[in-house]
Amino acid sequence: METFLAVAREGSFSKAAKKLYRTQPAISQTIRKLEEEIGEALFDRSSREGLLTDAGKVLEEYAQRLLNMRTEALAAVGELRQLERGHLSIGANEVTCLYLLPMLDKFRDRCPMVSIAVQRSLASHIPEELMNRSIELGLITYKVDQPELRSVVIYRDELVFVMPPTHPLAGAGQLSITQLGAEVFVAHNVPSPYRAKVIDTFKHKNVPLHMHVELPTVEAIKKFVARERGLALLPGISVEDEIARGELASAKVKELAFERKVRIVYRRNSALSHAARAFLDVAESFSKQKGGRYMFQPDR
Repeated sequence: METFLAVAREGSFSKAAKKLYRTQPAISQTIRKLEEEIGEALFDRSSREGLLTDAGKVLEEYAQRLLNMRTEALAAVGELRQLERGHLSIGANEVTCLYLLPMLDKFRDRCPMVSIAVQRSLASHIPEELMNRSIELGLITYKVDQPELRSVVIYRDELVFVMPPTHPLAGAGQLSITQLGAEVFVAHNVPSPYRAKVIDTFKHKNVPLHMHVELPTVEAIKKFVARERGLALLPGISVEDEIARGELASAKVKELAFERKVRIVYRRNSALSHAARAFLDVAESFSKQKGGRYMFQPDR
């Protein structure tokens, strides 16, 4: 499978041979045996670019899954021999990383020899990445519907309406959505269930929504709002410090009071690594110690 993937990625038998430090005839023989076993041609021999056939395209996806599973199995066996070592891969987006930080701090104290890789992922892609075993844990803010996955709520957050401290609405405290029809909003350009909820609410209330600026990161949105270029709805945890320092002001909009449940999600019927189990233990103990918005509640 490694040889097959190498040829598929390099686009030629000769390049794959160099990549794997093998001879080209050895590569060709390996692929030929694989094709005989499967009963289908995997590469179009009439092309010099090593193009995959339809059967080859199907096998490519499964081959990568198999190699990912092999890596996971070898890592798990290695951890049995030396519990202090290991690797934990977590998928999260820009905002959900913020919920991870205090737990990662505690986890490092408990397991200093375990390496941690937090991969930046779109929240909508995390279930697929879990199923493909490219990550072991994921952080999302929506309930998964895949029966193969299990999720645990670890934090309750809410969207916060923020504006520059000099804005006329800054001291209002409580606002109605009808007061926002003339305002300009700075929005996050990544689709999400909460973005859709906000748009639908403005539409349902027949209030104009002027999203003249869309930016790729929450940090950019906060700085743009602070420059008096518009207003924004952002996760509460992402603006706590700016509100405390007086760089941003906040107000409540009852029609836009959307709660966000942050979840750790993982494969249901897969043996978690020692590192992943330790992280879940840390998350549970941290929630009991911290309280407030933190919790450890499995989804029903």
